Amino acid sequence: MDEHKLKTGTTTVGMVCKNGVVMATEHRATMGHLIAHKTTQKLFKIDDNLGLTVAGLVGDAQTLYRYLCAEVDLYTLKRRNHMSVKAAATLMANILSGRRYAPYWVALIVGGVDPSGSYVYSLDAAGGSIPDKYVTTGSGSPFVYGVMEDHYKESITVDQGADLAIRAISAAMKRDSASGDGTDVTQITSSGYNLLSSEEVKKRRAKMKLD
Repeated sequence: MDEHKLKTGTTTVGMVCKNGVVMATEHRATMGHLIAHKTTQKLFKIDDNLGLTVAGLVGDAQTLYRYLCAEVDLYTLKRRNHMSVKAAATLMANILSGRRYAPYWVALIVGGVDPSGSYVYSLDAAGGSIPDKYVTTGSGSPFVYGVMEDHYKESITVDQGADLAIRAISAAMKRDSASGDGTDVTQITSSGYNLLSSEEVKKRRAKMKLD
């Protein structure tokens, strides 16, 4: 199977919290009406202060993840400091816009923290980069926006944000056939990148009676 033809129908979300950022995705990858994979990674650690979510063609998404990781690693080695969230988003936007006649078929979220604050950026295939308080991508995004519009507050903590992300992704998985098979959630704060275990996600789902 050609991974460049494999599409992640996808639901992803990123949100700014008062003490960091929360990012989350589900696991399903589809090819037409076929559920091709049930354990697809769509949430990536870029650095201790940066995360990336991907929606779109698997091959393009994996290539872009490798590009961004390499550039961030080089920056850290040269500057002995973490790249800012805005710089990482701008770098990725430049990579995307540089392939205008054969675009990367992706929608990305770059999020994280730096000394100036907490941020999430939505990036499109043409290289657009827009910061927001919360953003969602993929086929399940309308359902996520419904949950976020109702429950998100700027005073939310990363602990509360993790619950909200799980609730939002769960809503999408119930209604979007291209989204499903589990949830990845990370909390990014000044203390680092904390990927919740599958057991922790299950406990939070059970506490919110989502199962």
